[in-house]
Amino acid sequence: MRNFLLLVCCIGPFFANAQQDSSIHTIAQSPRDASQSIRFQRIQSKELILPLTLITYGVFSQASEDMRDFDNNIKNVVRRDPDFHTPIDNYLQYIPGLAVYGLNAVGIKGKNNFRDRTIVYVAANLMMSFAVESIKSISKVPRPEGFGQNAFPSGHTATAFVGAEFLRQEYKDVSPWYGAAGYAVAVTTGILRMYNNMHWFRDVMTGAGIGILSTRAAYWLEPFIAKNLFHKKAAHANTVEY
Repeated sequence: MRNFLLLVCCIGPFFANAQQDSSIHTIAQSPRDASQSIRFQRIQSKELILPLTLITYGVFSQASEDMRDFDNNIKNVVRRDPDFHTPIDNYLQYIPGLAVYGLNAVGIKGKNNFRDRTIVYVAANLMMSFAVESIKSISKVPRPEGFGQNAFPSGHTATAFVGAEFLRQEYKDVSPWYGAAGYAVAVTTGILRMYNNMHWFRDVMTGAGIGILSTRAAYWLEPFIAKNLFHKKAAHANTVEY
């Protein structure tokens, strides 16, 4: 348990800080161009490094015997008590995302209004769910506890990291500690999935990458969704940061 707490404290802030400088800029040359500014969004490649690294690790782990042995070693470390089980991770996965609405409810305003942040959160979860379930159905990886063929990737972890990145994006201009806290909860969810013997390390890493990438993609797509579904006009500004 001591090692578990050390992992949460160390890895959570790392995930948050790794994404701290991510931004997307929308450039409008004039008021006339501002109405079309959605077209000029630029996705910075550095925003993709962390999630794609996590996903790549998981994919290559499936094909590498050495990396699978590494996963087995991690399992042996975290499963020293074979009788350990907790249902906390079933609820913890939703905490970071719901925290955004809770903070707004008590008057701590984030970046977006209710409609726009809900568009982002719903879109992120839809993309994440589609990706996770599609990969599960194709990969058919057995769970470490021996039951089920849907270990890869971890859906609980992906859900938690969708919420963590959502929380970080909405409140990074208020305080970086909101994002750090969200990522700490997401990391805890992933670790508990391994402690509960439900997932391999590679499952958790890939789930984290899919969750982060889904939320980033939802922020990129939000202007298009809002414009087409809600007829939202582009802001008359030179730069919009996400």
